[in-house]
Amino acid sequence: MADGPEPAGAFADPAHAPYAVTPAERDAIAAAIDTDELVELALTLGNIPAPSRSEAAAADYVYQWMQREGFCPRKVGATPDRPNVIGETGGTGTGANLLFTAHLDTESPSGIREQDKFRYRESTLADPEWQQCWIEDGALRGYPISNDRGPMACFLIAAKALRKAGITLAGKTWLTACPGEIGPEPIEEFSGIDYMGKDIGAHYLFHHGGVAPDYAIAAEGTDFGATWVGCGYALFRIRIFGSGVFTPILDAPADPAQHPNPIYRLGPVIDALHRWSQQWERDSVLDLPGGRVVPKVQFSSVRGGMPFDFGAGTEVCALYLDVTLNPRQKAADAMHGIVAAMRGVDVAGFDVEPMVVRHGFEAPDAAVAPLAGAVDAATRLARTAPLERAHPVYSSMWRDHNVFNMHRVPALTTGMPRWRPRPEDMASSALVYALTMLAICGRGPDSAGPSGPTSVYGSGTSPF
Repeated sequence: MADGPEPAGAFADPAHAPYAVTPAERDAIAAAIDTDELVELALTLGNIPAPSRSEAAAADYVYQWMQREGFCPRKVGATPDRPNVIGETGGTGTGANLLFTAHLDTESPSGIREQDKFRYRESTLADPEWQQCWIEDGALRGYPISNDRGPMACFLIAAKALRKAGITLAGKTWLTACPGEIGPEPIEEFSGIDYMGKDIGAHYLFHHGGVAPDYAIAAEGTDFGATWVGCGYALFRIRIFGSGVFTPILDAPADPAQHPNPIYRLGPVIDALHRWSQQWERDSVLDLPGGRVVPKVQFSSVRGGMPFDFGAGTEVCALYLDVTLNPRQKAADAMHGIVAAMRGVDVAGFDVEPMVVRHGFEAPDAAVAPLAGAVDAATRLARTAPLERAHPVYSSMWRDHNVFNMHRVPALTTGMPRWRPRPEDMASSALVYALTMLAICGRGPDSAGPSGPTSVYGSGTSPF
């Protein structure tokens, strides 16, 4: 993973938090977090198979849990079998509104044997961590916990801990679980609503979920860092054209670059696009206050001809190129470079088409300062250390804080260790989330829990 120097000075200022959380409040909330309950929730939720396009059972479990705990859940979805689950707490006074989101789907093989065998080795397909979660050597294992139902469990338990501590929120906090953050994307014959990912997740939630947050947090593993920058991406299809020739009458040239079959031109095409991609990566690095961005490029697939219809080669071969876009780049910027690179290759013809386009976004530093300050104050109270800028890998990918920054709602991503968290890590993350809820939303007038002396963090006043 690429890294770089941190910017000079503090990453965030806890004095910008709208509400000053007190040590007494921290102690009460910390005491209300049951680590065993948190781990059990994460393991139970993580062991419900939920690859992209199959999130219904996990969504049902979250809905039932929220209902039992009194978070008034509802389901809002583009399709009934892939809903967003939305719960809420607080809203008893006047304060800022905060939204937490995490995704239900987990990366995994498709389960369709005919597809998976052309993408994964047998040993990879046999990895139990795709859909199973357990504790081993004191750490939680399984991809569903890491991405993303572990952080989801953390903010659910955080909201419960506030209630157990007798602390209500003045502003409202929405607790949301979304489908499709990982994917897929409708491409070629795999099209239509059945292949939608992000469009029916947080995007749909924002427009149709009955939410109006002032701030948002995408709860994902960041090793306790934070970033309010997110990358986009574009998938380009580069088609190379040639001629189909019946194999018995083909006189194959000695030079593959002269072969009529476009598959034989892949070498020079890949070389040209690889040279372009290396320059794109160098030119796309951004070092921003909210995160360092290091975009990457990689071929995702290749198609040419039909294996069952052979005998005359093929006239078309296609490469699919995955290009990361920093939050200040457009897909057009990459497309111009790809076309220019292809014009330097000796091929009979080509075309370039962006099959998927999602731009990245960043929160304005001043607008996100209260949220970053609240997470910093929470981190200092929970972990006795200031909030740090997340590793560049977390700024250089799509996460759903992009959806909110796109719509002028300042948002960041922050959470527990991404890889093999320990129970104490998850409890620490839940405490940070709970303290952040209080630091943003403020204390409700009907709170029964402790208040204590004024904290050194935050203004202690509502922005409203």
